This record gives sequence, structure tokens and C-alpha cells, in this order.
Amino acid sequence: MNKHETLGERLAQQGISRRAFLKFCAAMASMMALPPGTANAIAEALIKAKRPSVIWLSFQECTGCTESLTRSHTPTLENMIFDMISLDYHHTLQAASGYGAEKSRDDAMRNFFGKYLLVVDGSIPMHDGGVYSTIAGRTNLDLLQEVAKGAAAIIAVGTCASFGGIPNAKPNPTGAVAVSDIIKDKPIVNISGCPPIPVVITGVLAHYLTFGGLPDLDELGRPKSFYGETIHDRCYRRPFYDQGKFAKTFDDEGARNGWCLFELGCKGPTTHNACATTKWNGGTSFPIESGHGCLGCSEPHFWDAGSFYSALSMPASPLKFVAGAAVAGAAAGVAVSIANRVKKRAAKSAHQKATIADLEK
Repeated sequence: MNKHETLGERLAQQGISRRAFLKFCAAMASMMALPPGTANAIAEALIKAKRPSVIWLSFQECTGCTESLTRSHTPTLENMIFDMISLDYHHTLQAASGYGAEKSRDDAMRNFFGKYLLVVDGSIPMHDGGVYSTIAGRTNLDLLQEVAKGAAAIIAVGTCASFGGIPNAKPNPTGAVAVSDIIKDKPIVNISGCPPIPVVITGVLAHYLTFGGLPDLDELGRPKSFYGETIHDRCYRRPFYDQGKFAKTFDDEGARNGWCLFELGCKGPTTHNACATTKWNGGTSFPIESGHGCLGCSEPHFWDAGSFYSALSMPASPLKFVAGAAVAGAAAGVAVSIANRVKKRAAKSAHQKATIADLEK
């Protein structure tokens, strides 16, 4: 990788037209919830930006996050690797192996110390000295701590890296933890999901290139532009929820008519992600559109929450309330959502105010 090569110079070498590049910038601005007029500003910033070195470490994971990345369409994986960034180390995608692969990582760390991006997918085992997952004879913990020292920022890709994921589920025999449980002195962005949406990964990288830093994050360290609303907020089945029309089984008349899947265990009301708007496979579909309820995979401890096919323990219809209801965990998010809508729509009677206050606890 040329240390001084800018993205603009790389694009010129690849014969990419300005028109095509502006189209990409407009798509990025839209996905990051930025005003349309910022596309030109993004383009100018990216043209001058130097391609960052990226070191990608894969720990306790299933390779699903990388599989998701390979399906990115804005930009494609090839365009991202060869034009936007310099992917200097990635177990699955790199051509080198053995000593050659480890030398690539060492060279990137030395040449770009303090400037490279560290991407991590997979959780990190802590029990018994971390022996449950090793690379080149070294534990995940050892590698993470070493590479993190010289990183400008860390991107935790997938729910395993963000929150511990399935390896962290009870009884957690390997002592799996998230990246943020170990690294405390570096900016970290969590791109959760099992797996995460590919354009969210590329969107965060584009934001870093454009603005030289990470996007605004929510309380769980996730980009607000992608995780700021629940799937339920933007779901195309939402009108049926508001009308109290719910499928009772996956093959009944309601299911065939596209009714809400809430009573079949959909966790969309408590799950923050962009699945309903960005979708998957080039914007083709997402689980709810394919007829299956959301599992809540972008939230912490989603596996331990279980009950994938049991309805959340709160009223299904936003117009029906249970006075004194006290819901916790996942249901708390739904309760707050309902309370907010009640504030706007319902009459402000003393009884309703008391109910809202109780739901918001």
C-alpha cells in the first residue's frame, strides 16, 4: 500500500467516473441520514482522504459477518477493498497464509501505527487464559490487546464482538466477552447484528473516511443513523399492528395477508436496527418481509432472552392498556414506545397519565 495515496488517486487509477462516485456518495448520505446536499461535500472529503490501513481480526465467530460483508452492494466488497480502504489483514479474504499473513499484519501495525482501523468480529474468550480460541499460537485476548494499541479506532462488527453474542450466552463456558469489555482507551463503534447489515459496515467506514471520526453513537455504542429507531417503527406491517390484526400461525389467513407477527414472537418493537429500511441482499427483503418474526439479534443477550416464538409480555394493541403493568428487559422498550404514542394520541386523563408513568419506569 502506498502510504501517500489518496482515495481520489486510487479511483482515477481504477477508471471510476466522477458521476459514478457521486452516485455512491449520494447513497452513503442517504443511508447515514444526512441531508441530500451533503453528497458533494462527502465526495470532496473522500477524494482527498488517504486510504486507511485496515486490520480485521476474527475471533470466536461463525464467519457470518464476513459472509454478510461480501454481499455489500453500496459499495461492493471489491470496490471497498481496492478503492476505499487497504485491507491489509483478514483471515478469510487475504491471499497470504502462515508467516506471510502474520507479516502483513505486523507491517501494517508498524507502518501505520496510530492511524490504522481495527475491525473485530467475534467474541473474546477469557476463561483458562483464553485458550479456547487461538491464532498462530496466540490467544485472541493477546492479539486484541496488541493490535488495539496502535489503532486509531475500533469497529466491533457483529453481535459477538459488540455484546458477546451467542458464545456469551449462558452458561458461557469459554468466558466470552465483547471488545468493549477489554479495550477501554480507544473509540469503539458497535455494529451489532447476527450478522450485521453489510451496508452498515461500509457506511461506517465511509463516515470515518469523510469526517475523520466515528458517527454519533447511541447508549450501546451503535451508530444512531442505523440504530436510532426500532424495526417496529419502520416495519411495513406496522399498520396492521395499530389495527390489532395479528397472524396467529405462520400459515393462517392473517399470515397470508401480511398481518403483524407480534403474537408469533416478533421482537421488532424492542430491536434497534435498519433492517426494515435498508434490508438485505441489495435491498431485496428482510426477515419480517420473508414471513418470519424478528429475533432481536442486534440487541445484547438476545439469545438468553429466548422465547423466539412467544409474544412479548405486554399488550399487543397500542390502544389497549393494562393498568399497573410492570415489564422489564425487552418488554420495557415496547412499553416506552407505547407510552410515547399514548402521549400524543390519548386524552390526558389522570388514569392515562398514571398508566404512562408506570409503563415508562
